Amino acid sequence: MNELKRRILVIGLGSMGKRRIRLLVERQDVIVCGVDGQLERCKETEDKFGIVTYESIDDAFNNEQIDCVFVCTSPLSHADIIHLCLERNKHVFTEINLVGNCYDENIALAKKNGRVLFLSSTFLYRKETQYIVDTARQTDGKLNYNYHVGQYLPDWHPWESYNNYFIGNPKTNGCRELMAIEMPWIVTAFGRIISFHVLKGKNTRLNITYNDNYLLLLEHENGAKGVLAVDVVSRKPVRHFELYGENVYLTWNGTPDSLMQYDISNKKEMNISLEDASEHQEGYAAFISENPYREEIKAFFECVEGKNAAKWSFEKDFHVLKMIDKIEA
Repeated sequence: MNELKRRILVIGLGSMGKRRIRLLVERQDVIVCGVDGQLERCKETEDKFGIVTYESIDDAFNNEQIDCVFVCTSPLSHADIIHLCLERNKHVFTEINLVGNCYDENIALAKKNGRVLFLSSTFLYRKETQYIVDTARQTDGKLNYNYHVGQYLPDWHPWESYNNYFIGNPKTNGCRELMAIEMPWIVTAFGRIISFHVLKGKNTRLNITYNDNYLLLLEHENGAKGVLAVDVVSRKPVRHFELYGENVYLTWNGTPDSLMQYDISNKKEMNISLEDASEHQEGYAAFISENPYREEIKAFFECVEGKNAAKWSFEKDFHVLKMIDKIEA
């Protein structure tokens, strides 16, 4: 039976690596192992999930017949790890990269070796954002939106200092991560961003050397306009979206039960209930749902099997990251 199962290596056993493992071991068609240079993380993962772990990628490849790799390390390390795994002819799933290092090279290598190079874009797999995307695409007339996403930086990982992982680094900072998370589904809904204006600054006394809040005015190729506010300042975790036009009014507060659409004919708001939209993991903000993470893992394996194409690509992401570079400059 084991011979029929796909063998998966999860590289990086921090919070995201553990999340991926927890969702992978639910499946009956995979065998999972992990790798991390920190022995404490390896032991914790072995105890929690009952899987084998290794201290180095080479050890894992030498001892396991790996089919696919999940890259869950800090973003600045992704490019080299992805390249190494593609050279070894492995299919690669990677968390968001935040920087465009070696994008062209890794895209070319994946195509040369016929391997899947799959980039996480979790919000494209959320039921609520999928509904918003479909609504925006199907509504006649030009649209505007307002969107505020914020959470106080020390509250992201309450169990560790924000200076001890990538959100404290100016190259992979918290505001940059929020933009990189949100823009794929926004671009999917409203089209490519053709112009922007930005106000930014530092409003906190946090021990960081980057701007902690951005106000963006965005114009899309289909005529839609949006105000996007991202920050690591807001003491209450917030995700508030408002879409409006002559033929639509819709709001969402980031949770599965908060999607509301105005019934123009009957002049009243309706709650949009979506099946399988809600599952929450303790320790994360209320608006972080688990189901989308599970859905994009499923989508990755469908890509490996040749059944579907990914919703987001390295090529699209490279364009977005270059725009974020300009916003930060």
